[in-house]
Amino acid sequence: MSGPTATDRRRGWVPRVPELIGALLAAALVVAAVVVARRKNAVVTPLIGGMGFDFDDFASLAPLFGRWGAHVGPGTPIAVTVGVLVVLAGPSVAARMSWRPLLLVTWATTLVWTVGLAAVDGWQKGFVDKLTSRDEYLSEVGGIDDIGATLRGFSDRIVDGQADSWATHVSGHPPGAILTFVWLDRIGLGGGAAAAWLCVIVGSLAAVATAVAVAALVDRDTARRLIPFAVIAPSAIWIGVSADGFFTGVSAWGIAFLAIAAAGRRLRHDVAAIAAGLLLGFSVYLNYGLALMGLPALAVLIASRRVRPLLPAIGGALVVAGLFTASGFWWFDGYVAVQERYWQGIASARPFQYWSWGNIAALVCAVGLAVPAALSRVVSLPRVRRAEPVTLLVVAALLAVTFADLSRLSKAETERIWLPFQVWMTVATVAIGERSVRFWLAAQVVLALAINHLTYTNW
Repeated sequence: MSGPTATDRRRGWVPRVPELIGALLAAALVVAAVVVARRKNAVVTPLIGGMGFDFDDFASLAPLFGRWGAHVGPGTPIAVTVGVLVVLAGPSVAARMSWRPLLLVTWATTLVWTVGLAAVDGWQKGFVDKLTSRDEYLSEVGGIDDIGATLRGFSDRIVDGQADSWATHVSGHPPGAILTFVWLDRIGLGGGAAAAWLCVIVGSLAAVATAVAVAALVDRDTARRLIPFAVIAPSAIWIGVSADGFFTGVSAWGIAFLAIAAAGRRLRHDVAAIAAGLLLGFSVYLNYGLALMGLPALAVLIASRRVRPLLPAIGGALVVAGLFTASGFWWFDGYVAVQERYWQGIASARPFQYWSWGNIAALVCAVGLAVPAALSRVVSLPRVRRAEPVTLLVVAALLAVTFADLSRLSKAETERIWLPFQVWMTVATVAIGERSVRFWLAAQVVLALAINHLTYTNW
């Protein structure tokens, strides 16, 4: 019996030229963002007309939020092992395993990958203490005794400079975010470790949600091609640990349930539509920017060519909105106040002339080079006109970050803030074929490991 041929040995490791071009262009953007930030005095100040600011104060790792520093930690062997296994065995396992066990394995592997990356910085520093600083949610949990009173007075405490102004992250989000951690504390799961576990467990479920949505809108074979990339996405660095990881899982399952609802006309599909509305409605009360998840939701409805899920989904969202409003929090009051708070902080020292495109460079670091490598094969006007589901989901996510960027309310930290949109950009990787799949999986793993071992990210 003859051994494997040279072609067999190369299978999965030979990237296509258009893929390389897309990845190289994205990498060039990141390099440019790093160089400009590092040469701020010689390059950046003239570009912005002499405005005074200092990257070292707020983003010395620009375009990422963090600082340089090579290190290893207890999570290193875990992350390396998971990365190698997914590169070598991920595509074949995803192609052959039964669907439901595969979804469980997808979630478990994503969770281990995320925890491993977080623990590279040490278990205490990289995981347990991430949500316990004075700017984070847990700093306010102990002071909330009356949830009703908190909701009624929430908007009044958003603007800074008051004796009772909310901590930075609490003020920057609707009350659903802080209430999540208050409820967790009320059931006896207080403290940094429990909060971190909630974020990474729910955040890791986003990988399953994207696979479920693609399976419902296209087919399971296409979803199977997505799974290894969804599992090993560099964005896991910021899911572990940040509250945005929790937001990502909640909103992702809102879209997934909507896709399930759009797949049929039975009662269970209507129930899925209501669940979608409840989750997407709650998402808007977790993060003001998640109103933009309406774009992926619209993409699902257009791709499925069905409007039946719309009414029950809207009904579910209105239930959430009604409960918060009846409890005393008016979303639009909070949104107006948070814009004032935003410009009271370090946002005023972050020039839009840099961050308008530096944000996109940070996004590239989070989604990895496999996504821009695949975009040319997914995003095109003919595909949009044919309402191809994968294309519409990716385009919707791209539009969402474009609107967020142009709003000038996202300057830096977009590797974390845009997590809910990043998972839908990763759907583009279904276009990466068998010929190059392992090459791009390896690129994702190397990038994630490099970021986590060469820098200290703030999230």
